[in-house]
Amino acid sequence: MSQLDEARPGYLDRVTVDPDILVGKPVITGTRIPVSLVLNLLAHDYTFDRIIEAYPILTDDDIRAAIAYASASLDDEVVRSLID
Repeated sequence: MSQLDEARPGYLDRVTVDPDILVGKPVITGTRIPVSLVLNLLAHDYTFDRIIEAYPILTDDDIRAAIAYASASLDDEVVRSLID
């Protein structure tokens, strides 16, 4: 079982990956707001409240789900050396 599967309750109901929505980029379910946008806002010192003010459709749980999704994705990442 991968980290992504283990984290299911934390984000899978709130993050959707669908090739028909933003060409398959992960989005907050029921929106066209990409997970990457939420993470970018957090990286630029936006608070949860400020994000929700800018995107009222989002909730605290949606923002936490974006973080959990990114964390699980990185945990599953395979790193390979470019030098062999």
